[in-house]
Amino acid sequence: MAIQPWRATCIQMGSVVASNATSRREAWAIIDGNLANAIAMIEAACAGPTPPRLVVLPEFAFQGPPRATPVRDWIERACATIPGPITDRLADVARRLDIYIAGNHFEVDPLWPDRYFNSSFLLDPKGEVILRYRRINTASWTSPHDILDQYRAAYGEDGIFPVADTELGRLAIFPCGEISVPELSRVLMLRGAEVLLHPSNEPIGPKAEAAKICRAAENMCYLISTNVAGGIGFSLSGDEKGGHSQIIDFNGNYLAFDGEAAESVSVTAMIDIEALQTARRDTGMGNGLLRQRLEIYKSHYASAELYPANALAEAPIETVADLVPVHERAIANAVAAGVLRAD
Repeated sequence: MAIQPWRATCIQMGSVVASNATSRREAWAIIDGNLANAIAMIEAACAGPTPPRLVVLPEFAFQGPPRATPVRDWIERACATIPGPITDRLADVARRLDIYIAGNHFEVDPLWPDRYFNSSFLLDPKGEVILRYRRINTASWTSPHDILDQYRAAYGEDGIFPVADTELGRLAIFPCGEISVPELSRVLMLRGAEVLLHPSNEPIGPKAEAAKICRAAENMCYLISTNVAGGIGFSLSGDEKGGHSQIIDFNGNYLAFDGEAAESVSVTAMIDIEALQTARRDTGMGNGLLRQRLEIYKSHYASAELYPANALAEAPIETVADLVPVHERAIANAVAAGVLRAD
């Protein structure tokens, strides 16, 4: 059956950072406040004559980033499972408003209780978690790639690059700086993704803005990118601002855009999956996706290794300083591959 056009809305909300909390009680008071703000903004977005079927919240919306908090302290104070206390409250909203809700929070998994993941999720209108993606390309926290063999054994390839087939189309999700990793969006598209959901918490700059247009256009996917309002989570002073939430179509055109950093639900647009499928089937010059010669690149990727896999398989990190030996191996691999010149 054809998928009828549906509305998506970005919930560009502020986020109080919980990393300054000194106890779990204090941290969860902050998290609960952020959740209440998110729910109020979702309700406002759905109050109009043409409510959205899907909303996207920013990265770090509830906890903020851990900043310099040691891993064990952040897990004890602020992390949660998925499903868990954060997604449960949003699930109630999804059921009540009959919508999909996409978001992001720091997650702990009982399989690896001494690690946490930067996890993005999607709830369906029944309140069920139908997507959970754990950030692969990260400089600060455990990635599935850091424990790749264990992770693949536990969750398989579907758990690494998940795509949900829904009544709205095939949806995928990833956060923030991973918009600048072209391979990730490409793999999700190759697994069927038609809409890329992008919770973000980033300063505004040409690199990220250009990457959003490129990822949508080169993969012929819709991109729904929601940034945090006000100061970004890593800005200690709050002077680095977020904003610029946007919805981009499969040709790289803006459908909606907010150039300000204030809280807003004004970024909203219709998503037409049938139009996307028609464009992907077109044999004219406008369909760059059809002409992708993927096989010719296989040998280069098959032999490539820069950042080492399974680098944290034996032991977790406690602070970013623990990653220094891993970074040194990545530099050595880049030299061996000829990406960097030898000293």
